Amino acid sequence: MGLKQYKPTSAGTRTKLVPDYSELKSDQPVRKQKIKKKKVKSLKVSIHKSSGRNSQGKITSRFRGGGHKKIYRLIDFLRSDKEGIPSKVDFIDYDPNRNCWIALLIYRDGEKRYIIAPENLKSADEVISGPKAPINVGNALPLINIPLGSTVHNIELYPNRGGQLVRSAGQSAQLIAKEKGLAGLRLPSGEMRWVLDNCYATLGRVSNSEWANQSSGKAGRKRWKGRKPRNRGVSMNPVDHKHGGGEGRCPVGAPGAFTAFGKPHGLKTRKRRKNSNKFIISSRKKKGK
Repeated sequence: MGLKQYKPTSAGTRTKLVPDYSELKSDQPVRKQKIKKKKVKSLKVSIHKSSGRNSQGKITSRFRGGGHKKIYRLIDFLRSDKEGIPSKVDFIDYDPNRNCWIALLIYRDGEKRYIIAPENLKSADEVISGPKAPINVGNALPLINIPLGSTVHNIELYPNRGGQLVRSAGQSAQLIAKEKGLAGLRLPSGEMRWVLDNCYATLGRVSNSEWANQSSGKAGRKRWKGRKPRNRGVSMNPVDHKHGGGEGRCPVGAPGAFTAFGKPHGLKTRKRRKNSNKFIISSRKKKGK
């Protein structure tokens, strides 16, 4: 699915590039809007916004607030609990809570679930999960049953916990090795790591691959998404930021530069003795860089 370009009738539309939702609607079956909303009502829950504040009311995530009201769609990241039950894709839909599309599955036993829609998945396609599922886009299998070189997404880190890796728009991981109960994956970041081979993964690449190339066109679109203007630290006062204060425009200063929270620039925050380090084959950052 491509991006839609607008005529420059205003400053906000001159550089505006957003996904072409007309292609998304054309894939849906013809039905009344009221009937469609009634069918998926059980998979929608309301969201309580916190505007970046914790239970004490203190700001823990800066520059958040406002934004359009959203309804959360319950996504089935755990595909292993519906093994061997075939399902049919009802339609591909837009989700305001994530950057990829979602697909509504209707299982043969009558249950409905949302999943992350992979690329090239269309309405009326059949999707199934389980060790004996065919190697088709959208099917979920244990990594041991997936051929080497395949592209996968929505990968479990631990069995029966649900997919946690590779869920963003246009992303995919490649299965590169299998040995001694482990499966080797090349992740989108470039990191290569081992995962237990009985963990489930979904075949294909995540939909909406053009998401990274879109352009908002104006600052107001960020406000609709609940993001406030983000000002620089050097433009603040010393009480507000480590970079603030001084006469006129002052540089940050190379060796003594700190973040807003008092941490030196470039400080590594990953634990050296983290338990999962032994599963990393090669890090995303090469040594010496």
